[in-house]
Amino acid sequence: MPKNPMQMMKLMERLKIFQQQHPKAIPFFQQVAGSAMEPGTVIEMKVTDVNGKEYISNIRVTPDDVETVRMLQNLKD
Repeated sequence: MPKNPMQMMKLMERLKIFQQQHPKAIPFFQQVAGSAMEPGTVIEMKVTDVNGKEYISNIRVTPDDVETVRMLQNLKD
């Protein structure tokens, strides 16, 4: 996280723009973090570039991952 207050303000503005451009993304992340984030859960990511090439990867959530998500959630409080 940025330590400089100006960088934090810029980050918050970028997040606001992201939310406006992708209104379904944040509620999805909140739902997943609130109900599906537990050790053993598999998170799969798929990216399709403009040429149609796909990149797919996944991770299995660990207890450390759950703690990290909880810490990030507490930042907004």
